[in-house]
Amino acid sequence: MGWTVHKTIVLVGMMGAGKTAVGKALATRLGVPFLDSDAELQSAANMTIEEIFTRYGEAFFREKETQVIARLLDAPEKGVLSTGGGAFLAEGNRQMISERGISVCLEADVALLWQRVRHKTTRPLLRTDNPRATLGEIHKARAPIYALADLSVTAEPAYSIEEMAEKVLQALKSRPDVLEET
Repeated sequence: MGWTVHKTIVLVGMMGAGKTAVGKALATRLGVPFLDSDAELQSAANMTIEEIFTRYGEAFFREKETQVIARLLDAPEKGVLSTGGGAFLAEGNRQMISERGISVCLEADVALLWQRVRHKTTRPLLRTDNPRATLGEIHKARAPIYALADLSVTAEPAYSIEEMAEKVLQALKSRPDVLEET
């Protein structure tokens, strides 16, 4: 049994929601390429996300991020695309993703997100005096926007990466325009 992926599956959600790990597992299960807009952006710029933010600012970063997502959505081979936490906030990106692919929000509560990101130093938005409170504020501000995703799957602390990938796969089965069992 295999799968035909008709549209690129775009994982959206907060930092720490599991977009990269779950995306890799899902791509492997479906037999399609795994793409990461942050990794592609870093490769194109030959800089880390943090360096781009510091040197050129967030507006420049978001503009380049949109260009990278557009290029990846237009690739002839469809796959699973992990995006940065802020990518889905731009209305133009949301529209483009829904038209050319499908957005799947990986939802997780703040406690789980904090557990996953608290030891990482690569999160420019959490470089504050109280990063836990900042994460909560970002989550509260972004949750209504993430709720606009085509599909949503909620992460639980007990889920393994493979279990979460299975939950996403089950949700995608409701969309034969995106995913077809062969």
